[in-house]
Amino acid sequence: MNHQRQFKRPDILRPPSEWDSYYLPLTSGCSNNTCTFCSFYGSRLQVRDIDEVKAEIEALAMYMKHGIVTPGISGIVYSIAREWDGRKVFLQDGDALAYPLPKLLEALDYLNTRFPEIERIASYATPQDILRRTASELRQLKERKLGILYMGVESGDDEILKAIGKGVTHDQLVQAGKKVKESGISLSVTVILGLAGVEGSERHSHETARVLSELDPDYAGALTLILVPGTPIYQQVERGIFQMITPLRSLEELRILVAESRFSNCFFSSMHASNYLSIRGRLPGDKQRMLKQLDEVCARKDPSVLRPEFMRAL
Repeated sequence: MNHQRQFKRPDILRPPSEWDSYYLPLTSGCSNNTCTFCSFYGSRLQVRDIDEVKAEIEALAMYMKHGIVTPGISGIVYSIAREWDGRKVFLQDGDALAYPLPKLLEALDYLNTRFPEIERIASYATPQDILRRTASELRQLKERKLGILYMGVESGDDEILKAIGKGVTHDQLVQAGKKVKESGISLSVTVILGLAGVEGSERHSHETARVLSELDPDYAGALTLILVPGTPIYQQVERGIFQMITPLRSLEELRILVAESRFSNCFFSSMHASNYLSIRGRLPGDKQRMLKQLDEVCARKDPSVLRPEFMRAL
């Protein structure tokens, strides 16, 4: 972890469902900086000083309750605050659960003291972060309104997980997810269509459906691989080592996930802007409707019904 005197506030990267949250940075970057597809590749985790975190919370409270602007506080705080309804907070950045536990508890306690009306706090979490936490520690976070964790699964195939530098196995992903659910915190996971390229597409699809079934998350989102310049996977494509799947094949991968995943009650979507087609529904209840939608698009083979490349984004 890289402690620096001057913490650089990260850009706002957040799950789509956190659009109405206040974004409170605890860290910047990611401790698991080896994922070959990720914009955090090679980044160094920076940990924000707890006093700085509390100063931002205090300034936010003064502004929200009295309209007072505190000198020395970033203007971004007030830009977000003007649109915020006070219900939800998202802890930045890609790895906020890595924040040292005593300080994380202190930050959440301070936040809840100044904003007792907050309904839910959320954070990204790497599987490694979760596995490092005990069940008791996760329950302590749950008691302080940490209500949902967003975990990147990416793939269920061990070979692909190793190739992309994920740092965990299929079984460890399942272990981490179950630990979150047992603590009472909601689990939201993401997987990435196209992550295995043409060669591994079939295996990636089936194994990812299997890991989703074993995780049985509350929410699951499918993204589609977008190449980030400077990352190893981008360089592999440039050198011809990695062959990207077609947009139509990404929908076939998505269909396998919907058809084969066995959920108790999961809200599943491909609404992320990286995808060529947006579907959403609650599984298993909406399975046939979602499959019918995918089958109709795949049968037509009409690129005009897909999101064009220039509109895809991370």
